[in-house]
Amino acid sequence: MAAYDVVDVGELEAEGPGGMVRKVRRALDAKAFGFNYFIFPPNQEGREHEHGDSNLEEVYIVVKGTGTMRIDGEHVDLHPGRFVRVDPAATRLPISGADGLEFVTIGAPLDRPYEPPSWG
Repeated sequence: MAAYDVVDVGELEAEGPGGMVRKVRRALDAKAFGFNYFIFPPNQEGREHEHGDSNLEEVYIVVKGTGTMRIDGEHVDLHPGRFVRVDPAATRLPISGADGLEFVTIGAPLDRPYEPPSWG
């Protein structure tokens, strides 16, 4: 059995609302934290949500395209290379711009902290 797993986003089934989610965590069978890849067509709103009940902190990493993230009523510009961390109870809504938007989300509960390795 290999000590690693590999998956290409382009090979994953389009799932979720509008087929915008690629369930990378499930494909890799990762267990320490959650993460997925999202592909939004141009001028598309995502799903407004929060994670207060699960105490899940999320980080969004913009890979391609532009848009905004509405967080508790404030708008944050999204562009490639931008990272946005969101508190669990904050309401968030991703909105793609005219070129569409692709991003990765990574999340883990705050009450079960991740311990990074000494090298990183």
